Amino acid sequence: MPFDRWNALNDAPVFPPERFGLVADRLGRILKTRNDILLFQTEAVVALEAVTASLARPGLKAINIVTSPFGAWFGGWLRRGGAKVVTLMAEPARPIDAEAVTAAFDAHPDTKAVIFCHAESANGVLNPLEEIVAAARVRGIVTVVDAVASVGGHALDVDALGVDIAVIGPQKSLAGPAGVSAVSVSPAAWRLVTAEGASRESTLSLLDRKAWLDAGRGALPGTSASLEFFALEAALDRFEAEGPDAVLARHARAAKAARDGLVGLGAAPSAPAGRASHLVTTARLPDGVGMDAFLAAVAHLETDMSPGVGPGAENLVRLNHTGQRARFEAVLGNVAAYGIALRNLGLPADIAAAAVAVAAHYAG
Repeated sequence: MPFDRWNALNDAPVFPPERFGLVADRLGRILKTRNDILLFQTEAVVALEAVTASLARPGLKAINIVTSPFGAWFGGWLRRGGAKVVTLMAEPARPIDAEAVTAAFDAHPDTKAVIFCHAESANGVLNPLEEIVAAARVRGIVTVVDAVASVGGHALDVDALGVDIAVIGPQKSLAGPAGVSAVSVSPAAWRLVTAEGASRESTLSLLDRKAWLDAGRGALPGTSASLEFFALEAALDRFEAEGPDAVLARHARAAKAARDGLVGLGAAPSAPAGRASHLVTTARLPDGVGMDAFLAAVAHLETDMSPGVGPGAENLVRLNHTGQRARFEAVLGNVAAYGIALRNLGLPADIAAAAVAVAAHYAG
C-alpha cells in the first residue's frame, strides 16, 4: 500500500491466525483451567449474553443472583429464551448471602444453572464465589460466573473451584483492551449447552463458536479484530512479566489502602470488610450532600472517582484502583480528593491522617 494511504489504526496487519489459540491458552492459565476457552471479538457483555442465550430454553430452570443492574440483565436474557428464572436479589448495593443461595438451591431442586457476578464494579461488592460454587457442585448445578471485573484482581482458580462457565474481559484488572473477551466452558457446561433445543446459527451461539475449537483454533470466524488482539497480547505480556501473584497482591493492597484512607478521613467504606471488591472502593456520601455537588467540589482535579450505579448505589462514590490504577499514587490521589471535596463542602476531613493510613501500606 502506498505510504500516503497507510494508517496505523485502519491498516494494521492481520493478526496471525496461529496465535489465536496461543492467546486462548494464556487466558486459560490466568483462569487456572484446562477447560475450553472461546474467544469473542467483542466487549464482554456480548459474551455474557451469548452464554445465557446458549443455555436458555423451555424447561430449563436457572437461579439468577442479582447484586447490580447488570445482574438483572442475565434474567431477562434467560427468560427471552424460554427458561424459568428464579431471581435471588441481594439487599441494594450489598453482596448476596451464601446461606440465602443454599436455601434457594434447596427450595428449587430442579435448578440446572446459577448465574452471578463475582466482583461488582457498579457498587464495589464481592460475592461469595467459593461458597456458591461449592453448594452448586454438590447439587449438580452448572455455575456461570461473570468474572469480568474480578479476573486478575481476585483469586480465581476455575478448575480447583469447579466453575463451569467463566466470562472474562481484559479491560479491568488485566489492563487490556475492551473490545475482546473470552469464556471458559467445562464439560458439564457443554452437556447442558448441547441439550435439545440449543441455540444455533447465531453470533450468540456457543455451539457455533465451538466449531473454531473443533477446526483446530485457527482464524476466527469473520474479520479479525487485529488491533484488539495485538493489544491483548501486549496486556498479557505485561501481566505475565509482573506475575499473577504480584498483580493480585497489588490490587489487594490498593483496596486495603483505599479503605484505610477513607477511615482516616472520617468516612466509612460502604461494602463490608471481606466482601469488598479489590477494583473499586465505595463510600456513601454524608447526609445532605448530593452527588453532583460532591463531584463538582473536585472538578478542578483529575480523579478516578465516579458515582455508583444501580439501586442502593445512588449516593455511593467509587474510588477506582483497577489495573494500572492499583498503585500508590492513584489510591492516595483519590482518597485525598475525597477529603478535599468534603472540605470544599464545609465538612470535616482529616486528609493528613488519611495520607498516613494510605502510605502505611506502601512503606515497605
